Amino acid sequence: MAQQTTAARAQLQTERARPAQRTKAIHGQRRAFWLFIGPFLIGLVVFVYFPIIWSAFLSFFDAQGTVTPTRFVGLGNYVTMLSDKAFVSSLVTFTAFAVLIVPTTFVLSLFLAVLVNRVRVARAFFRSVFFLPTACSYVVASLIWKLSIFNGVRFGMANTLLGWIGVEPISWLSSLDPPWYWLVIVTARLWLQAGFYMILFLAALQNINPELYEAAFVDGAKPGWQVFRHITLPLLRPTSISVLLLCLIAAYQAFDEFYNLLGAVEYARPPLVYLYQLALGSQQNFGLGSAGSLILAAIIAVVTVLQGKILGFGRPSD
Repeated sequence: MAQQTTAARAQLQTERARPAQRTKAIHGQRRAFWLFIGPFLIGLVVFVYFPIIWSAFLSFFDAQGTVTPTRFVGLGNYVTMLSDKAFVSSLVTFTAFAVLIVPTTFVLSLFLAVLVNRVRVARAFFRSVFFLPTACSYVVASLIWKLSIFNGVRFGMANTLLGWIGVEPISWLSSLDPPWYWLVIVTARLWLQAGFYMILFLAALQNINPELYEAAFVDGAKPGWQVFRHITLPLLRPTSISVLLLCLIAAYQAFDEFYNLLGAVEYARPPLVYLYQLALGSQQNFGLGSAGSLILAAIIAVVTVLQGKILGFGRPSD
């Protein structure tokens, strides 16, 4: 009887100690979580969230040459930016760039993904080759395009190839008609980002059940365009929408290639280049620059939401 009583007391003490052990383990996991996440969270707050909040604050003040303004102007900076012909022209430049870069990137990346997916030998090699330019700096790529390929002189690579077929040298980065600088900018961006979107399409292609193709062949579907149009492309719809959204947002954020290829020109200046020159150039007008950046962020958000709604991004079937 005494032994049973002692065993019952020991079991009761063990059961009482378990909640304390669980609580201690939970606290230990929380400390480990904050130990790993803390530095990144601090960096995110200091270098991302705080500058965004401070930029929104500056947009309501006359902040020329200072980041601690005192004169409140309300929505005056926003009105000034929306009526600024240079800013509106930069938005038009973005529209032209998006019209050129979004569909070409989509088609090229999908084409490369289909080719790599059909390769049976050295698939990893080709995947790495096409993806490798993604790791290259936009600044370095822009300088290579400008100084080596499309530099506008007779011994440049592009003009040398044209010279072999009797074509006179072309000034690629000038504002002459036709505007050849679009070819330089678009090809540089295509080389840099097509490999990344190819990987997205390739992952989606590899997730398609091969039995669907077998069933289609049994039903009499012809391999090639017919199978691609009616089976592959519909199954790639979620990835296709994601690629289009990412391409459009990236086009809005174009800066490096324009700035390094064309410099401070007015005939092809996207919003970020204009805002950079306005806020960090000779004017040092942080109020107008902050207002313009928030207008651009609002446009990106609205266009992205509308595109997602139109294309049906986020449906349960996706």
